[in-house]
Amino acid sequence: MKVKISIGQEIAIFINNYITELNVIEKRNPSKSQELIKWSGPLGSIVKINFDGAYDRCHYKSASGIVAKNVEGNALLSYSETHKEVPFAFAAEALACRKAVQIGIEVQWLEIIIEGDSLAIIKKCQSKSQDRSQVGVYIHDIHQITDRFNNIVFKYTPRSTNGLAYILTTESLKKREEFYLLQKVPWCNALMPETVTGVEHEVLTDLIH
Repeated sequence: MKVKISIGQEIAIFINNYITELNVIEKRNPSKSQELIKWSGPLGSIVKINFDGAYDRCHYKSASGIVAKNVEGNALLSYSETHKEVPFAFAAEALACRKAVQIGIEVQWLEIIIEGDSLAIIKKCQSKSQDRSQVGVYIHDIHQITDRFNNIVFKYTPRSTNGLAYILTTESLKKREEFYLLQKVPWCNALMPETVTGVEHEVLTDLIH
């Protein structure tokens, strides 16, 4: 019961923020609101892997949340892990991105898109130059792994379209839970309660499936 309440609260916050963002964008440019609400799938056999990192600055811990989907938007894999002794929040996103790339190799997906809502991390991954920042060691690892793919693309996506990875990450950090699931995501019943309708239902359906 506690898990459902916690997840429900997290979902409520996310949906409220999501719809607020849609309303703001629609006022500025009505044509872009529909663009934001739809999940954009990869082409052909390419797999899209979304990642997110959450950070607990009081205990120097972080969590990585990852979900992989195919062209139809079906979940191929969901994953989370927690990390100890993480010195700063920026490292949480770098750790999550590195794990997303590692999973691509482990599962032998040779054509992938890596998406995250940390623009700075995505730009570092796209760059071929040596990164000398605090997360340089993680970026170096990512660059080393990318050579093993036939095709890999790093793309920035806003938080509103990275919602499932965000929810998995924040809940894993709160619960100190880790999982590795094939063709599904955890807590599906809690993520899609019967009382959710209208726009909220469309948002959650897009996230889960």
